[in-house]
Amino acid sequence: MNKFLLSLHVLAAIIAVGPVAVAASMFPRALRRAQEGPEAVASLHVLHRVCRVYAGVGIAVPVFGFATASNMRVLGSAWLVTAIGLTAVAAAVLALWILPAQQAALGGLDALEESAVGKTAARLGAATGVFNLLWASVTILMIVRPGSTTGA
Repeated sequence: MNKFLLSLHVLAAIIAVGPVAVAASMFPRALRRAQEGPEAVASLHVLHRVCRVYAGVGIAVPVFGFATASNMRVLGSAWLVTAIGLTAVAAAVLALWILPAQQAALGGLDALEESAVGKTAARLGAATGVFNLLWASVTILMIVRPGSTTGA
């Protein structure tokens, strides 16, 4: 059962977090090109939609993660508690920083001057960098599991 739950957890992470990481990373560059015409603006909307939809799908990652950890009896392990905390911070960065900034950029696209577009794109790039670093840290903790004796 552990391997099955762990497989679901890893698949959920790949399927949900991967598209968000890629789409959020592409958004700032696409924002800088938004003045090129309707196709560039359409790509911004698609990237934002990918981020929004897969953020919702991403709820499966901690659900399967908690089920796996509970089944393996490692819920109190320091590496897991740290990973859970980093996951919560990554979710907050996405929900409270990236998605609202993308939405605001889309809403004010016509009114944004070129210098404001550059600043918004830079802030979104920084937020996405933080989000991706958090997920990289969680991934490393899930693989290395410092102090773990589960053998999984």
